[in-house]
Amino acid sequence: MAEGGSPAPGNIAFHDLHPTVGDSRAEALAGLQAPQKRVDPKHFYDAHGSRLFEDITRLPEYYPTRTETEILRREARAIAGSCGTRAVLIEPGSGNCEKVQLLLDALRPAAYVPFDISATFLREAASRLAGAFPWLPVRAICADFNAAPELDDYLPAGRRLVFYPGSTIGNLEPPAARNFLRRLAGWLGEAGGALVGVDLHKDAAVLERAYNDSAGVTAAFNLNVLNSLNRLLDADFDPDAFRHRAFYDRQRQRIEMHLVSDREQAVRCGAVTVRFTAGETLHTENSYKYTVDGFAELAAAAGLTVREHWVDPDCLFSVHYLERT
Repeated sequence: MAEGGSPAPGNIAFHDLHPTVGDSRAEALAGLQAPQKRVDPKHFYDAHGSRLFEDITRLPEYYPTRTETEILRREARAIAGSCGTRAVLIEPGSGNCEKVQLLLDALRPAAYVPFDISATFLREAASRLAGAFPWLPVRAICADFNAAPELDDYLPAGRRLVFYPGSTIGNLEPPAARNFLRRLAGWLGEAGGALVGVDLHKDAAVLERAYNDSAGVTAAFNLNVLNSLNRLLDADFDPDAFRHRAFYDRQRQRIEMHLVSDREQAVRCGAVTVRFTAGETLHTENSYKYTVDGFAELAAAAGLTVREHWVDPDCLFSVHYLERT
């Protein structure tokens, strides 16, 4: 039986290494009391937020998911030719585990290790995948991969291949992205590699449409972070008192997402009161966009070399295969 009492395939194991609430509370309170109030995007991904993000990926305005999916589907054999087969395939921030399924038959990994912060969502997604691929050992790990302990105790032996799709690397500030890639290089060992999806710099109108969809799903996703903060901090954020805002900063090459306070308000966060002026924002996410050469430079600074990359015909998105320099 899987944790929680539901049946699970025999080829799956689940490890819960979720960070303590105390650590998350302190981090969240520090962000809310900064001069520019901010929250870590990881708080988007409770069970409801994860499902909202799934809905976002299917929106007509949101090109990244379908474009990356097309690349992975079209280039699966070429990707396997570059990455090799029979590796231990690790996916930080695995979400619904859908994209990796496009590569499993070509890569034939020795094991698959999905890694995500939402225990319920991870358990459901990993169980579905394990059932669909009964030949594949699945070892799911629930944790904040940016602050996780050493993974060696939880990983099967073998050459490692990290799969990091979705341009999640873009949610990190460039210095933090470089540090993450440097840490990733340490995971790989001498013989491993990494497959990284990267959203590309492009016309601002295309980008802003993708983060301001006409159905309002991205707005609901952004506002849902307040519900996560209410649970985490015993807070009384009113989502109806905020509105979604997203725009592209061309100079910094990043989408910024904010929640704008519609009025002056005081929000109770446990024993702490956080005050907002009318029009003040809570900065919820950045999403950096790169050129192909710019990402190669970032990887090089982390001790990784781009061995191969693939792009769609419209140059909206790219997938890069990296090895240690």
